[in-house]
Amino acid sequence: MSTRVDYIKASPECFQAMLALDSKLKSKLDHALFHLVKLRASQINGCAYCIDMHWKDARAGGETEQRLYGLAAWRESPYYTNAERAALEWTECLTRVEAKGAPDAAYDALRPHFNDAQIADLSWTIAAINAWNRMGIGFQPRPGVYQPPKHAH
Repeated sequence: MSTRVDYIKASPECFQAMLALDSKLKSKLDHALFHLVKLRASQINGCAYCIDMHWKDARAGGETEQRLYGLAAWRESPYYTNAERAALEWTECLTRVEAKGAPDAAYDALRPHFNDAQIADLSWTIAAINAWNRMGIGFQPRPGVYQPPKHAH
């Protein structure tokens, strides 16, 4: 697989806008949850570059291998809090919107754990990672080359 258009160079303003959105969202959500959501959506979408990136970012931020390995089977794994489970279900709904929609039960499961602003920020995070995944799948940057920032946490 070869890289296609370098979308960063081809559209730097849009790339910078997406980075700014990510930076804002990262500051508003729990660090671990931010990376779990991004990694889970990337797994669903099959974006190799984003899976590599978000796995490394999560590890650099202190996430355990056990929780990362169990993420694809989070429903059957005991490693996640109820808040994380609600967020992961919401992530799957908004990522697989054509198959799942956004049912009331999934939304209602968020309410005990998150306020309105947090639900909105979580949803923006899910929307953003789905956009990044589409860029990664469409333009095929090479997985494995990304290195997390030194101070990822």
